Amino acid sequence: MQDLDSIWSLATKTSGTHLTLKILALETSTEYCSLALWLDGEIHCKETLANQQHSQLLLPMVQEILAETETSLAQLNGIAFGAGPGSFTGLRIACGVAQGLAFANNLPVAGISTLQALAHNNKHNKIIVALDARMHEIYCAAYIRTANHWQTIIEPTVCPPDQAPLLPGDDWVGCGNGFAIYQKQLSKHYSEQISCINNNNQYPHAKEIAQLSLEIFSTESGVNAANAAPIYIRNKVALKESER
Repeated sequence: MQDLDSIWSLATKTSGTHLTLKILALETSTEYCSLALWLDGEIHCKETLANQQHSQLLLPMVQEILAETETSLAQLNGIAFGAGPGSFTGLRIACGVAQGLAFANNLPVAGISTLQALAHNNKHNKIIVALDARMHEIYCAAYIRTANHWQTIIEPTVCPPDQAPLLPGDDWVGCGNGFAIYQKQLSKHYSEQISCINNNNQYPHAKEIAQLSLEIFSTESGVNAANAAPIYIRNKVALKESER
């Protein structure tokens, strides 16, 4: 099977449209601060372990990558961001920065699922994603790749690992840090349906956010900056003292 970059290279050469796009992508839904710049078929990336310093790091990183590539915000076709699910604060940071930059430069915005971005960073075609949601729960979704698109088999949800939605069939590949944290529970829950777990793919990255936004911006389907919003899935941030 071709690697992911080869797949997308073929797709862009076939359509031609993606080769003329310039897209900035931001991803801050986990402890990593990640950004990518898609420039006419080439992708430039920056990433660092930010812990809780995303708000201090993100804009300087944007300025650096734009300067290094001699690109201005006004030249972009749009700004994509990891919309969630993930860290509540991290989601708001990426969304807020994307909105501010887009509004100032009259650019469209695209919010991309962090779970789909995790799936997209795989060579396999049947992906079950589990991302740690804290509070003894996971964010979970399942996707099947068809050509250069993803079909959602299980919609993003939040649940305890042993109550994750059941999968149809077998030969699924698991990814996301939820499988590292709750490996015993998830392995028992899915039994023989999962053929392997991709332990090298535990967090979403801006590179995949940029790639997944190509179709949106090439068809001018981005939204106005004012309408961009995170995908929280749940509204509860932490357990009460009595629940701990």
